Amino acid sequence: MKNMTAEWVAVSDDIAIVARETGECWVVELNDKQSNPFAQPMTGEGARGSTAGLLNTAVALGLTAGGDLTRAASLPRYVRNLVFSYHNARRAPGHFRNAAKRFEELNRPNIVSYFETHAREETGHERLALKDLRALGLPAEKIVANLVPEGMKPLVEFHDHLAASNYPIGCIGYSYCFESTAALKGKPEIDAVAALCPPGIDATRFLRTHSGLGSEAGHVDDIVDFVASLPASDRTEIIKASYQTALKLGEGLRFEARLSDSQISAELEAAAGEKIRLGVEAHRHFASA
Repeated sequence: MKNMTAEWVAVSDDIAIVARETGECWVVELNDKQSNPFAQPMTGEGARGSTAGLLNTAVALGLTAGGDLTRAASLPRYVRNLVFSYHNARRAPGHFRNAAKRFEELNRPNIVSYFETHAREETGHERLALKDLRALGLPAEKIVANLVPEGMKPLVEFHDHLAASNYPIGCIGYSYCFESTAALKGKPEIDAVAALCPPGIDATRFLRTHSGLGSEAGHVDDIVDFVASLPASDRTEIIKASYQTALKLGEGLRFEARLSDSQISAELEAAAGEKIRLGVEAHRHFASA
């Protein structure tokens, strides 16, 4: 009988995630690290089922660590999310290219190829966010130049930190957190956002592209297959980075959820340097400008 692959990663001092090739996962508390085998570094080869289980559990665990993520949808909140999406998407290609250069120095051609491919795939996506902001009648370039949403600053700074490290394998984990959560968004989520926008205005380009209606599901499958093929030490660092990214994303979303629409609108106006309009009037103003 074939032995079944098991993988595990201690994502924090207190918690480890364990996964089997079947996709079954457990979260294990590391009360006694000396006697707990899952407190020790993972060894052995990866498998698609267990690697996917670790990645997805790490993201889910990180996102929910601080409590409920529920927040009321509104057009100002969506605009603020587009501003963050711009900053997040703008960083990715450069970070991936720099990571590729570093792994070329380390003679890891398979990782070089991965980062170069994903750098090409992600190039220009920030322009979709700008188009969506413009479609809503907003001075997109001014706003993104002057505003990084406060709750999301630690997140983008974490990406910068991962990319600047001597061994930037964690950039894959950061990417997986966003690609896997985006892939879960379907037509109902996109329709709900579209309903916030003025009639006849398409401001969901970025969201559609980064959803289950776009290419995200394929990207997620590709990442899982690639991560599963890597040595245990690389898989460990990627899964830890996915968990840390999800933690910071969850913290950021909860921070942003505490802001009122009026607070968000005031920040957008400060960044734009002018009075802004959201809704039908915004589109009329933009069209006549």
